[in-house]
Amino acid sequence: MDRSFSKKRPWLAALLGVLVTGFGHCYLRRWRRALGWIVLLFGVSILFVETATLEALAAGEGADLAELSPLLFVAILSVVDAYLLAVAHNQVARRAPAPDGSLTHCPYCGKELDTDLEFCHWCTSDLSDFSNLEAQEETSTESDR
Repeated sequence: MDRSFSKKRPWLAALLGVLVTGFGHCYLRRWRRALGWIVLLFGVSILFVETATLEALAAGEGADLAELSPLLFVAILSVVDAYLLAVAHNQVARRAPAPDGSLTHCPYCGKELDTDLEFCHWCTSDLSDFSNLEAQEETSTESDR
């Protein structure tokens, strides 16, 4: 199991989501989720927004904000979802071991570790259990091959 993750910028995912619905999810490489938000936006526009309002918006004329509120609601939810996904992604990335197998952050509390110690000096968790678990996972994947 490859636990090497690249860290994502939550603010960038949110900013891209503000520009175009679903772009924040594309930045996070969550393709199906991005497509889901786009389909939801089109569905809401068909079901809950009058066609005259959409035509006025497409023509560049002013549209009533209250009539566009269902679209704004979906867009805001998409931005919040992209931000929270990026934050969750970073938490998982922080708890994963480095490419050389060493731990940089505690798998229990998530705080940065002192590499000279065999326990977390923040929560006093024994890290040998986690390294044993990693060794077991590596041997099980090697035996599966």
